[in-house]
Amino acid sequence: MAKRITLDFLKTESASGAILALAALLAIGMANSPADGLYFRFIQAPFTVQIGGFSETLSVLDWVKQGLMAVFFFVVGLEIKYEVLKGELASPRRLALPILAALGGMVVPALVYLAFNAGPGGAPQGWPTPVATDIAFAMAALAVAGPRLPSTLRVFLLTLAIADDLGAVAVIGAVFTNHLRIAALAAALAALALMGLLTRWRRAPYLLYALGFLIVWGFTLKSGVSTSVAGVAAAMTIPIEPRKPGRPGVLEDFMESLHPYVAFLILPLFAFCAAGFDFGRLTLPDLFGPVALGVAAGLFLGKPLGVFGAIGLLCGLKIARRPMGTKWVELLGMSLLTGVGFTMSLFIGVLAFPLGGMEQGQVRAGVIAGSLLSTLAGMGVLAWAQRQRRGAGRAE
Repeated sequence: MAKRITLDFLKTESASGAILALAALLAIGMANSPADGLYFRFIQAPFTVQIGGFSETLSVLDWVKQGLMAVFFFVVGLEIKYEVLKGELASPRRLALPILAALGGMVVPALVYLAFNAGPGGAPQGWPTPVATDIAFAMAALAVAGPRLPSTLRVFLLTLAIADDLGAVAVIGAVFTNHLRIAALAAALAALALMGLLTRWRRAPYLLYALGFLIVWGFTLKSGVSTSVAGVAAAMTIPIEPRKPGRPGVLEDFMESLHPYVAFLILPLFAFCAAGFDFGRLTLPDLFGPVALGVAAGLFLGKPLGVFGAIGLLCGLKIARRPMGTKWVELLGMSLLTGVGFTMSLFIGVLAFPLGGMEQGQVRAGVIAGSLLSTLAGMGVLAWAQRQRRGAGRAE
C-alpha cells in the first residue's frame, strides 16, 4: 500500500508540473499584454465570504493564498503524517539523510539571501523566500530528464521535499504571524481538539472532519496566524488506521481524493494569481536589486550547496549512505532541482512583502530566474548522468 501511494503521488506531481508552468506563463503573458488591466483587476478584486457570524472580505489573491492554499497545506500535512507513520520517513536509518539534507537546503539559501540584503537598501525580512522546494516542478523535471534513473533518487527527492515543506510551514508560522488574537486562536485550538476526539469514533462521517477543518481554518484566519499552519495541524488529527481490514484509512482516502484537485486546480490557480508581474514596471535596478538577486542566488546556489553539501558531509563521515543505486552526479542533479522554489517561494514572498511594493516585483523576478536556472541546470546534469548510465550499460 505504501509503495502504491508513493507511486500515485509521483505520477500526479510530475503531471501537474506542466500545468503549473502553463499557468505561470499565462499570468506573465497577461500582465505584459493589453489584457494587463483585466488580470490585475481580477486578482485584486474584493470578495466577501459570509457564513453565519463569519464574514471576511479579501481580494481574490488573498482568498487563494489564505483559503485555497490552506487545503494545499492540509494535503501536505496528510502526506507528512503518512510518510512518518508508514512511508519513507518511518525508517530512522533512511530518515536522517533526507531530513538533514532538507535542513541544509533551508539554512544555506537563507544565508545567501541575507548576504545580498544585509547592507543598506536590503530587505532582510525576505530571508524565508528561497528556503522551500516546489515538489511538483522538481518531480516533473526529474521525470522528464531522468526517467530511467534509479527510483530511489525520486523517492529521496520526494522525502526531502516533504521534510522541506514541513520546515517551511514551521518558518511561516513562526515568522509571519501578526497581530495575534488570543480568543480566536483559543477557539481554533478547541476545534482542533474536537477533531482529535473524532478519531475515537471509528465510523465518524468524513463530513465531520471537513467541517472541523473549516472551523479550524476560519478561527485561524481571524487569529492572525497563517492558515497554512491550520492546514497542517488539522491534517495531524486525521486517523490513518483503516476502518476495515484491507481497506484504506481515512487519511489515505482524503489524500488520494484531494491531491488531484490540489495539483491540477489549486496550485495552478495560485501560480496564475501570484506569478504575474509587469516587466514594464521593473527598472534595471529592480531586476538586479538585493531582493531579486538574493532570492535567485538563494535558489540556484544556496539550495544545491546546502542539500548536496549535507549529503556529502554525512556520507563522508559515514553517518549515512547514499540512496541505493545512485551516483554522486545524480545526487548533484537532484540537488540542483531542489532550487526550483516557484509556488512555495511565491507564497512566502507574498507573505514577506506588502502587495504593490517594489519588492513584490523583485521577488517574482528572483523566483522565476532562480527556479528556471535550477531547472535547466538540474535537468542538464541528470540527462548527462542518464546518458552515462546508458553508455556504461552498452559497454558491458
